[in-house]
Amino acid sequence: MYSIDLTILWAAIIGFAVMAYVVMDGFDLGIGILFPTLAVGDERDQAMNSIAPVWDGNETWLVMGGGGLMAAFPLAYAIILPATYPLMIAMLLGLIFRGVAFEFRWRDPRHRPLWDVAFWLGSLVAAFAQGVTLGAILQGIHVANDAYAGGWLDWLSPFSILTGVAVVIGYALLGATWLIWKTEGTSQRHARRAAFWLGAGTLVALGVVSAVTPFLDYDYWRRWFAMPGVLLTAQVPLLVLICAVTFFWSLKRGFERLPFLMALALFLLSFIGLGISIFPYAVPRAVTIWDAAAPFESQLFMLVGASVIIPLILAYTGWAYWVFRGKVGIAGYH
Repeated sequence: MYSIDLTILWAAIIGFAVMAYVVMDGFDLGIGILFPTLAVGDERDQAMNSIAPVWDGNETWLVMGGGGLMAAFPLAYAIILPATYPLMIAMLLGLIFRGVAFEFRWRDPRHRPLWDVAFWLGSLVAAFAQGVTLGAILQGIHVANDAYAGGWLDWLSPFSILTGVAVVIGYALLGATWLIWKTEGTSQRHARRAAFWLGAGTLVALGVVSAVTPFLDYDYWRRWFAMPGVLLTAQVPLLVLICAVTFFWSLKRGFERLPFLMALALFLLSFIGLGISIFPYAVPRAVTIWDAAAPFESQLFMLVGASVIIPLILAYTGWAYWVFRGKVGIAGYH
């Protein structure tokens, strides 16, 4: 009984880490995706300055999620990673490109156009790889004898490309709404116009992915539409509708923070929907979280460390966002 409870707790911890990464790194990846649409000079400088104090700390949650998966659910890690190696390599290369470009853009102004392209391309590749990975996991991974039994390109399908595009659009929406909150003048007006179309695109992409997912497997269909569970799951699309209406209303009324909060809410509801679809599987339709879990003693040992590390991460992250809570100008926060 205790081992089962601890396994669920670790699934929740890793889910929280992944969601925290998507939320926090999503908007700065989104700014990178939007970078070519921003005017050279003040608009791009303001966008970069808005994420300068927090962008690297946001990626802490990626390490937490990946490391936690390896430690708490080693079997799932050993199956998912070989199934998505090309995507993981592309994502890491994209994050490296954008990280280097972020630093050198200020230190090497003579080649700034080159670093701007690297920042955009790295952000786009990282976001797209994350979305395709999600689609690859949802559509199913071929497992035999507790090992990946598929090929090098099994992850590639129309559905995984669809989820990749959806994540890129969603991240761009987060980036645009972040700029609405953090910038002023032409940058904010530009971001507000972009947010309207990206919000519509995100809702369309979310709707298409949600409509296709139940047809991937009968188990997905049953979780969403079988009685009496549908009485609970129907609340998710209802909440999405409420958030969408609030989002467009807040844009029209000129609010600055509310559009970003509603965009975050859409991602949170999408994450809840993902959990409804796949729980209790670590590898959908192949390996449950209990099958993939590390021994109870290992989970307990790691939990002691996590109970210290996670509050510390939350504390310094919260402090950083609090210190840099104001508007950003060309020279930095004020």
